[in-house]
Amino acid sequence: MKAQIVIFNGFDELDAIAPFEILQNAARLGADIQTELVRVGEDPHITAAHGLTVRAHGRMSVDHRPDLLIVPGGNWLNKTAVHGVRTEVQSGAIPTAISTLHGAGTLIAGVCTGAMLIAASGKLTGRRATTHHAALTALAAAGANVIDARVVDDGDIVTSGGVTSGLDLALWLLHRFFGPQTAEQVAMAIEYERQGTVWRRDA
Repeated sequence: MKAQIVIFNGFDELDAIAPFEILQNAARLGADIQTELVRVGEDPHITAAHGLTVRAHGRMSVDHRPDLLIVPGGNWLNKTAVHGVRTEVQSGAIPTAISTLHGAGTLIAGVCTGAMLIAASGKLTGRRATTHHAALTALAAAGANVIDARVVDDGDIVTSGGVTSGLDLALWLLHRFFGPQTAEQVAMAIEYERQGTVWRRDA
């Protein structure tokens, strides 16, 4: 499995780095998954919401389409922030890329207010989803069918609640694609107890 996590100026550090570490740990334990951080712009250096500077591994590209794209949130609740989800929604570059990749078969996963970027792509209209509790009203207004769960698995789109739920989203994705034993091994390795409800369309 090829996984990518898209990062942008103003992204929330934990939204992206937590899933990255979990997927990397799974690879070290033998899961067939390669994970990289990608960007949409030219500059590979990205500054996150709390000041962390990260160098992306590469750029988003349909020609090198991932099997899984994870979309973090960041600064949606800070309406005066110069960078973050709101800026990226207005730019349109990431929502357009999400739409294109999803249409080509990529599974899209959103952490926290990353769901608002997915909604801006038009892919959450009428779909079940969740996000940070303070953005649930906005997500519903964007056309999503909001579900009260920590992780919402609606098949080819998976979303999760605020910030730390990215841990549970990543562990659920391991559970779904590599089995519960792999997910539990990784959870034990990072000393994390999985929590909350996973809503599944196929349940």
